[in-house]
Amino acid sequence: MLKIAITGGAGSGKSTVARMFKELGAEVLDADAVARDAVAVGTPAWQELRRLYSEDFFHQNGSLNRSKLADLVFSDPEARRHLNALIHPLVAQKLQSQVVDLEHRGVDLVMVEVPLLFETGRERFFDLVIVVAASQVDQIRRLETRDHRGQEEIQGILQAQWPLQDKVARADYVVDNGGDQSYTWEQVKNIWEELQKIRLTGGTKKVSVHNNLP
Repeated sequence: MLKIAITGGAGSGKSTVARMFKELGAEVLDADAVARDAVAVGTPAWQELRRLYSEDFFHQNGSLNRSKLADLVFSDPEARRHLNALIHPLVAQKLQSQVVDLEHRGVDLVMVEVPLLFETGRERFFDLVIVVAASQVDQIRRLETRDHRGQEEIQGILQAQWPLQDKVARADYVVDNGGDQSYTWEQVKNIWEELQKIRLTGGTKKVSVHNNLP
């Protein structure tokens, strides 16, 4: 099975690109969705979070107030490290289980959207890495308008991640998501065609395709 990671910076458009690959027929898994399931009400991780944090960090129905927790972890490196140590192993285990299940079903190519791929050292589990890139101006604008985050939180998020140029330098493919959707779509289709060639030949040869970035 060919295992491909989709990563990038906050607000760079990872989910948009992942959705495009899915429309082309790819099996796509989402680490963020797995992380949400990992802290669902009643899970061991949720119980640990209830022990660690006050009632203010939970909604009336008991579910985790992810926005409030994000405010904390992106302003407190120690809290972020503690949370990552709790959640990331659970996410990795669940994703591995999903990949194995797909492989047993005969799927020979899977993509996984992993926001903190390089930060957690998980790139070694993948054959190829696609980095979705955009200018920091675009990243900040999207985080403001899409996620309604304040400037202080945005800076905390960006500082908690590797610089996007460092991720680009380690990518096998780069999607420049700084233009309009049609521009992004064309790049995705081109990469998908390359991946089909690799899949059909049974190889995992890494062919870098780096577009000019803003």
